[in-house]
Amino acid sequence: MQDLSSLGMFIVASIVPSLVVAWLATYLMRSLAPRMGLIDKPNHRKVHTTPTPMGGGVAVWAGVIGVFLLGTLVLLAIDPQSPPTFVPDFAKAHLAGISSQIKDLWLLLTAATILAALGLADDLRGLAWQLRLAIQFVVAVTVVTLVPELRITAFLELPPLTIALSVLWIVALVNSFNMLDNMDGLSAGVGTIASLMLAAVLLFAPDVGSQGPQLFVSGLLLVLAGALIGFLLHNRPPAKIFMGDAGSYFLGFVIAAATLLASYAGYKGEKAHAIFAPLCVMAVPLYDMSTVILIRLRRGLSPFHPDKNHFSHRLVELGFTKPQAVLMVYLVSFTCGLGALLLPRVDEVGAAIVLLLEASLLVLVGLLEWVARRTIAQD
Repeated sequence: MQDLSSLGMFIVASIVPSLVVAWLATYLMRSLAPRMGLIDKPNHRKVHTTPTPMGGGVAVWAGVIGVFLLGTLVLLAIDPQSPPTFVPDFAKAHLAGISSQIKDLWLLLTAATILAALGLADDLRGLAWQLRLAIQFVVAVTVVTLVPELRITAFLELPPLTIALSVLWIVALVNSFNMLDNMDGLSAGVGTIASLMLAAVLLFAPDVGSQGPQLFVSGLLLVLAGALIGFLLHNRPPAKIFMGDAGSYFLGFVIAAATLLASYAGYKGEKAHAIFAPLCVMAVPLYDMSTVILIRLRRGLSPFHPDKNHFSHRLVELGFTKPQAVLMVYLVSFTCGLGALLLPRVDEVGAAIVLLLEASLLVLVGLLEWVARRTIAQD
């Protein structure tokens, strides 16, 4: 993929099919959810005021799985060494490499599907957080063990430690996107921004081995972004359907897996500091999860006790409307994501400056929150 037209074709071909599938599947879930008992009813800790269908995450899952299932069937039916004429020219050179990664892809998608099913069960019945967390760890340990590439390896040659860090990263992102799913369009919107930002980093940061763009991981992220956009067309304020735990678990796992695969494949060599790009892109979900957990612990509550102390909720308390709060979170996410785009293009000093800017932005947001909330309390 040498020119911008080929790059554009790859992006469009990755995003549009999953967008259409998820958009149509969400229409279906809006009809089926009430019959399945997938209804999110208002209560004291939620911001919506009318019963709303859940299950949008099933549509996101369908958008991603449907596209990759079709793509896998096509790859199995053709010879990558002599592809038929209907295969676009920009894809022909990469068919063999993509075919070699199909097994790992489906291991990841199977793990993501298990977590989506776990989330769906929680949406339907309500599961204890201890059970959900235990299953998340089991899935994360299993997939990291079966897919060696799914490990944080840069700078560390200690397998037990890298496995543990990789498992913690997966579980952290699964729960951070779940916690972020508290307002119309929020988790899916931040997930879309994160997926597109990470895909951009990978498309313009060459793979160390091939010196070409990292198509496998960036394609996975673009397909996910397409499915999220298709769902967001129904989830934008006022939302007609919610993602539910099924969607947030699926979203968090796929992004976590993509960041680990990318850091293994292409963040080595002269620009090794680019391994911190996922931290930049994930800054807002991790900030939200960390601050919420701290608030709950200070109040003597479980870290998984549901409440209205999330970043978006706190913005509403400061005077933002709900759509304004969501847009504010989008803006902070986008700003932090820009740092990820810079990391592969700067030296070590430049990388340190980028990371300091990211940290300063989050500290500034935290200080403004704290001062504003204290002023409101005094008034």
